[in-house]
Amino acid sequence: MRLGILSDPHGNAAMVHRALVLLDARGAEAFILCGDIGGLNVLEELVGRRCWFVWGNTDCPDPTWRAQVESMGLPWPNGPLELRLEGKRIGVFHGNEKEFVKAYERADRDYLLFGHTHRRHDSRSGGMRIINPGALHRVRVPTVALLDLRTDDLEFIEVV
Repeated sequence: MRLGILSDPHGNAAMVHRALVLLDARGAEAFILCGDIGGLNVLEELVGRRCWFVWGNTDCPDPTWRAQVESMGLPWPNGPLELRLEGKRIGVFHGNEKEFVKAYERADRDYLLFGHTHRRHDSRSGGMRIINPGALHRVRVPTVALLDLRTDDLEFIEVV
């Protein structure tokens, strides 16, 4: 499975759309958005796709949005996510949560995905790969990432 990873659009739905077009062209089959969504307009770009997301530190999701988000076919997050895809354990955080530091230190997943810093990142801790796709807002060069869960290949993609 090829997994598109995005973060920090801060309400810029047009940038998310451009990122998704690029990820689709490279064969992304599922998507993860690592927070600082910025509004329902961004989530509307994800409709019809297999995807998950977490809220970020700048998000203030109104509880009344839940029905609308679920009607889009998106799962409502109640904090960081723990996913199992292609037999891999994947933790999804925004990166500002207290639990993020603990997850980083435990290194008990295959992948730890996060945003928040607006800087792309790829490192390993033990057997865990830690990935930040970069950001789609407040950066000189917006980036997303494409991770092949079968081969462990990672590509950072500039969104132009």
